Amino acid sequence: MKPMLVFQTDFTYKESAVSSMYGVVKSVDRELEIHDGTHELPQYDTWSASYRLFQSLPFWPEGTIYVSVVDPGVGTSRKACVAKTVTGHYVVTPDNGALTHVKAMMGIEAVREIDESVNRLRGKGTEEVAIFHGRDVFGYTAARLASGIIDFAGVGPEYGLDEIVTHPLLTPEITPGRVEGIFEINDPNFGNLWTNIPLKDFREAGFAYGDLVKMTVEHDGQEVFQESVLFHQSFGYAKKGDPMIYNNELMRIAMAVSQGNFCNQYQLGYGPEWKVILQKI
Repeated sequence: MKPMLVFQTDFTYKESAVSSMYGVVKSVDRELEIHDGTHELPQYDTWSASYRLFQSLPFWPEGTIYVSVVDPGVGTSRKACVAKTVTGHYVVTPDNGALTHVKAMMGIEAVREIDESVNRLRGKGTEEVAIFHGRDVFGYTAARLASGIIDFAGVGPEYGLDEIVTHPLLTPEITPGRVEGIFEINDPNFGNLWTNIPLKDFREAGFAYGDLVKMTVEHDGQEVFQESVLFHQSFGYAKKGDPMIYNNELMRIAMAVSQGNFCNQYQLGYGPEWKVILQKI
């Protein structure tokens, strides 16, 4: 069976960019199977591109080729690449920080720069286009790799794993009865906030389901939220409208409002400037 292709971008469906990418894939090989990750990533946000790869890639079969295009540096000297993970997945992406979480959490076995003299769409009048590598480079190369026209070596020259561009990843501080981390990302549909605190570490610090936990949130050093909050395994254990702490789908500690929107209700966001401190009561 040929590998599946999965696409995530910040393109939205407001115009035909996604359709054009898929048309290129099908022009290379009509048998290729295409799936959507998301096309609603925040514009230019390579951090979110990286996190969403980490969120979904491990659940796709070995050999899956994941195309991630959030590319504020398109047409410049930033590398276009294909990374092979230690789990046997492939990520086709600009090397602009989008591989941060995959490299740290899954491991990258090798990375190759796309040779555009070979792996670039030709013959469609696009040779002078520098702003749509999602179609002309990434989608096209992914299709050639999935169809077997090229193998991984055929992508282009290999370069060092230490050359991969990454965002800094902060490590939570874990002590008995106290954990300090940050909000790394949100759940945009439900307004939950996900931290960088693994459930395993949270438990080792002494917290258990059913505990009331003193939760403090600071933004740029200023306290913006403090309450005693229930920690439990799912939303139904909290009263409707109450804030709560839970472990999310990635086994990280996260915050929500039961049948509400935590971000909107308390005007909170994510990023390294959003610190969360959890203490036993």
